[in-house]
Amino acid sequence: MGYPAPSKRETALLRALGTRQGRRKSSCCRCEGVRAVRELLEFFPENVLFCVGTEKGLGQISFDPQKLRELPEHLFNDISGTVSPQGIIAVAEVPVAPEDVAGDFIFALDGIGDPGNFGTIARSCRAAGVRELWYSAGTVDPWSDKAVRSGMGAQFGLSLRGFASLDELLSTAAEKGYGTFFYADPHGGESCFTAPGLYDRSVVIIGGEPSGSHVERAQSINIPMPGNYESINAAQAATVLIFEYVRRLGQKQ
Repeated sequence: MGYPAPSKRETALLRALGTRQGRRKSSCCRCEGVRAVRELLEFFPENVLFCVGTEKGLGQISFDPQKLRELPEHLFNDISGTVSPQGIIAVAEVPVAPEDVAGDFIFALDGIGDPGNFGTIARSCRAAGVRELWYSAGTVDPWSDKAVRSGMGAQFGLSLRGFASLDELLSTAAEKGYGTFFYADPHGGESCFTAPGLYDRSVVIIGGEPSGSHVERAQSINIPMPGNYESINAAQAATVLIFEYVRRLGQKQ
């Protein structure tokens, strides 16, 4: 193909983006893997600064040739963040959430530490048309390699807002007019399928057990489990709650 190699500056950026500090400093992230990069290029090409890959990897995407950089396989593998590299990485600018908050409700994550769970939740939000995904400290960096790869680029279509604590998150939400709080509790509360007002200018929280002054007036909800199983993981529970919103929307039509 004969694409140029990444410059020293681009190579330094690629390496820096493997760290949280590097991502914060540059306001960029890496998106790796053929499927994830294709999704990113299809829906959010304006965010992509450049793509670097092997000859095989670059051959599996379609993008502006001026923004393609080529490396031999052994050098690409040296900067890859995966065990089995697919030969393609996109470097993209992290979008800034708009000042205005939009949507019927805010989905909030409290202490979700697994990047795979975060990515799956982001994809569910994107699929359901839920735009606001907020998170407290203790939650994984949504722009880490694993989270972006798991989310298939869904993060770029969401308003992601991080906060120092759940209390701060809920205070901000209340200021924006989302003053009713619900949290998912595997041990009690009303069924998420019948709880009134669950998505009416509210915040729906999932994650660790909430604490703080604002959560004292939060209502607990649960996902009924007739199989008498103790719990499901955070991504599964989040998907149920997100698509219950879709079900209720359908009933209103």
